[in-house]
Amino acid sequence: MDESSLEVLTALQAIRLASQLCQSVRGHLTRNQSIQKSDRSPVTIADYGSQAIICKLIRDAFPEDIIIAEEDSSELRKGDHAEILEHVRDYVSEIFPGTSSDEVCSWIDLSTHTIKSRFWALDPIDGTKGFLRGDQYAIALALIENGRIELGLMGCPNLYLTPGQRHEKRGCLFFALRGKGSFQFNLEGKERRTLSVSTISRPEDASFTESVEPDHADHETHVRVAKRLGMVLPPIKMDSQAKYGIVARGEATFYLRVPASTEPEYKEKVWDHAAGVIIAEEAGGKVTDLHGQPLDFSCGITLERNEGILVSNGILHEVVLKALEI
Repeated sequence: MDESSLEVLTALQAIRLASQLCQSVRGHLTRNQSIQKSDRSPVTIADYGSQAIICKLIRDAFPEDIIIAEEDSSELRKGDHAEILEHVRDYVSEIFPGTSSDEVCSWIDLSTHTIKSRFWALDPIDGTKGFLRGDQYAIALALIENGRIELGLMGCPNLYLTPGQRHEKRGCLFFALRGKGSFQFNLEGKERRTLSVSTISRPEDASFTESVEPDHADHETHVRVAKRLGMVLPPIKMDSQAKYGIVARGEATFYLRVPASTEPEYKEKVWDHAAGVIIAEEAGGKVTDLHGQPLDFSCGITLERNEGILVSNGILHEVVLKALEI
């Protein structure tokens, strides 16, 4: 597979169009344009629209491929959500004119939770709370074959293009192909930049990134690890797999995700990490769980055999793992 492969071209088009829809929705978002799922996490019009677009394009190009994704249309089809469905259809119709509500739901439901040897992992909006706050979110898509990630893309419409320049131009597209490197573009596919992780080797000079939401990770343990390492810089708090992106481009030295103490048995979902993993690895980084084991993407929709996440520049990986053992 190379950059001219149909998989790459289809995925790039899908991420760009989904990013376009998400930006359009975010610009018009009002309080009544979200649904509370049974687990109380917010789902927006953009989640559904993004998934519909990406699933349609992937299945059109690869009719036999499996797509595992977070959403389905069951909530959207309920009678009291008719107005939400109408809004989703309207936004999708801006991309595919004449789309019906039934088509939107059918495209969303092209996804499954059953994997095969080759499958696509999709998070139509990773970081929904960040999206709602106007902070970071990512549209994340990865192709996995025989348990190995071959292709990963992330659209991050609200992420600043230049590391550290938070008030400058925004809109990043991250792309990585196994054995071919990791790259960042703007959302138009221009301003290409080859990514490389940080070369920092002294823990006291390092920086790390973590989730914004305290229920997503054990922030207290993160603080203790940082103190053990003699770190002085505060964590970069960020929603979504955008954290992988800022490690890949050297802005953060590592990303730490210790499971929250309130959910010690929680297992990470494949779609929450697959795209970010290959983007970090192809930039020279290292990704394991908290025990130093590679992430296993062959178990189903969860990383059943892994606990937590550590993404680093590679140089400090073992140092951070040792600090976690204390």
